[in-house]
Amino acid sequence: MARLTRGITRLLAASALFTVLGAQADPILIKFSHITADSTPKGQGALMFQKLVHERLPGQVEVQVFANSSLYGDGKEMEALLMNQVQMLAPAPSKLEQYTKQLQLFDLMFLFDDMAAAQRFQQSEKGRAMLKSMEDKGITGLAYWLNGMRQFTANKPLREPADARGQKFRVQPSDLQAAQYTALRAVPRKMAFAEIYQGLQTGVVNAQDNPWSNIYSQKYYEVQKYMTESNHGIGNYLLITNTKFWNGLP
Repeated sequence: MARLTRGITRLLAASALFTVLGAQADPILIKFSHITADSTPKGQGALMFQKLVHERLPGQVEVQVFANSSLYGDGKEMEALLMNQVQMLAPAPSKLEQYTKQLQLFDLMFLFDDMAAAQRFQQSEKGRAMLKSMEDKGITGLAYWLNGMRQFTANKPLREPADARGQKFRVQPSDLQAAQYTALRAVPRKMAFAEIYQGLQTGVVNAQDNPWSNIYSQKYYEVQKYMTESNHGIGNYLLITNTKFWNGLP
């Protein structure tokens, strides 16, 4: 009887081992969705991540990158992450204010003198702690990605605060961003990134702000007459993942 029990135990152990090995036959899939072009810093970062995973974990993990809102746009990407339909995003902090108010800090104009100042804060103990501020909502921050300082474009020169009065500015889905434009007596209009060009072209908005790379890659110079090198805010992203997915990785 003891011999039979040992035999069954070994059989079950072998079966479990083959089950694990069989489960690993298909690579772990990571879908990385973002809204910018492949040529931007965010796009290049996503492709570099894909390349390194392919080199270091061949056959074990597969990364699929979906650029230019080709899989999910601004309005749907967070819902998709929480449902584990995508596993990685790199949104601007303003898109995360409903999950934590701490990240609103990055929407304050003229808080950081330059990218070096922003990077020092992000690498500090308090900056790193903010990456974990959404884990109770199922979102884990992995890193900060930088994209240069933000600049204004408009159809009239913006040289001093009074010039913004009455202008319709596209803003990200951030109440804090909108409040700052309202304080300038401008008209903030929340709009998805993929809709900015058409919004500028049709006059739904007549001004916007973005880092250099987004302004160039999205060709806003075709539908805007003026650019102001204002450096009024940092263009940064949070590389985030689904907490349950991340904690479940072998």
